[in-house]
Amino acid sequence: MRTTLRTAGVAVRAMLVFTLLLGVGYMLLITAVGQIALPFTANGSLIRTADGQVAGSQLIGQSFTDADGNALPQYFQSRPSAAGDGYDSAASSGSNLGPENDDLISSIEERTAAAVELDGSGRIPADALTASASGLDPDISVANAERQVARVAEARGLSASEVESLVDAHTIPRDLGYLGDPRVNVVALNRALDAL
Repeated sequence: MRTTLRTAGVAVRAMLVFTLLLGVGYMLLITAVGQIALPFTANGSLIRTADGQVAGSQLIGQSFTDADGNALPQYFQSRPSAAGDGYDSAASSGSNLGPENDDLISSIEERTAAAVELDGSGRIPADALTASASGLDPDISVANAERQVARVAEARGLSASEVESLVDAHTIPRDLGYLGDPRVNVVALNRALDAL
């Protein structure tokens, strides 16, 4: 029969071996695979300026507003953020407000008025009025982007067809061809507009 001390020693050695194997080895293996197979994605899908400075991530939305919080007309506007002011990734969360909640109804009414003031009346896509589950979504629906084309084209002195071409070029198809809806990454689209 094994003594208690010998059993404890075997348990400690097994814990150390499996900690190194699964806690360190597996992590290093997965990190190496990510760096080799998908380095851009594995490193946070960072967007860099021409001089190499990090300007954001394609995975996190950004505000395109002035210092007073007013939408800049020359930029496509992102989906509203539930993460407080702006797109603070440390404050990622949904609003968790139900459809009959007075705060949610009030915020949708305010966003509707702002959307009408910015892009005129007409059908306003739901993603222009409601925040995403994470509060950080960088994508908007194609309908939301198309609604903003005329304003952006006018503010930049471009033709609507030039701006529509950029929207088409930055439209991401359904995942695997059938999951979700086509969408437009606003951060990438606005950077492409700035590059014109």
